[in-house]
Amino acid sequence: MSIEHHDLVHEFPEHREKIHSLKISNAHFAKLFDEYHLATKGVEHLEGIDVPVSDVDFENHKKKRALLKDQLYSMLVS
Repeated sequence: MSIEHHDLVHEFPEHREKIHSLKISNAHFAKLFDEYHLATKGVEHLEGIDVPVSDVDFENHKKKRALLKDQLYSMLVS
């Protein structure tokens, strides 16, 4: 199975420079950025393993990632 990567720069390439700037200058953004990437790694890991995972666990990981992504995006466009 092919795993689609969802790193923040891949998701929002038009905001590459602002992502970098905010990671350096805004501690809250940097914390959310790190949490987002941990959540993304968790989802990608679950997608890649050959062991059944409950749909609830998988969906909870994806919801957490989506919430973080929304928060980060709103900081990028404000």
